[in-house]
Amino acid sequence: MKVVIVIPARLSSSRLKEKMLVDLEGEPLIVRTWQQAMKSKLAEQVVVATDSDRIYEVLQEAGAEVVMTSPDLTCGTDRIAEAAEKVGGDVFVNLQGDEPLIDPATIDLAIAPFFEEGPLPDCTTLVFPLKPEERHLIDDPHVVKAVLDTRGYALYFSRCPIPYRRETLDATRYYRHIGLYAFRAKVLKAFVSLPPSMLERTESLEQLRLLENGYRIRCIETTTDTPGVNTEEELEEVRRLYKERFGI
Repeated sequence: MKVVIVIPARLSSSRLKEKMLVDLEGEPLIVRTWQQAMKSKLAEQVVVATDSDRIYEVLQEAGAEVVMTSPDLTCGTDRIAEAAEKVGGDVFVNLQGDEPLIDPATIDLAIAPFFEEGPLPDCTTLVFPLKPEERHLIDDPHVVKAVLDTRGYALYFSRCPIPYRRETLDATRYYRHIGLYAFRAKVLKAFVSLPPSMLERTESLEQLRLLENGYRIRCIETTTDTPGVNTEEELEEVRRLYKERFGI
């Protein structure tokens, strides 16, 4: 079973200019994320997929394996699928390039189900439990919520507060979706060949394309949640946490 972590990285970004190349304690952000991914115990290979010569150069200097992809691709999943065709493998992990604090054990949580006995999952992802009193997160449309069945498979993802709480029950569970995915190779290939679905376009959530087309997403609960980098404020917080964790 060959598992490959693919980190999509493009130079342009809407809220933080050229964020993949911003400095994080002496190294570009994308290099720090790659370094964490390399610590995974279950992945055989880590590659960065980019259309930027500048990103390619800094990663080459750091010793990373880089795959150049088409500049015409519109999303990270398409970039991963193109890289997957070039490197080959059985399972491909989509790890965002702005996750320099990601715990390698968290990555391996998403990979582990592919080594269990029985049929392979179509796709896995991670969810983080929210407390009912964390209404500011449950109600926030920027925080994607997940509802699971009794076996841990996703029933739905939404920006809305789901499940809707008509009755106050101690058993009600809320989960925040963490956007790390692991795909079987043939599922990844099928995913990018499908047109954007109605629910995907409505909620602006790519993973709904899989659910609408009959694929199942297994959700693994994690109690480790690390911030990504999208704004200058988040970058400063990640710099503080990085120094604290790694003593740099």
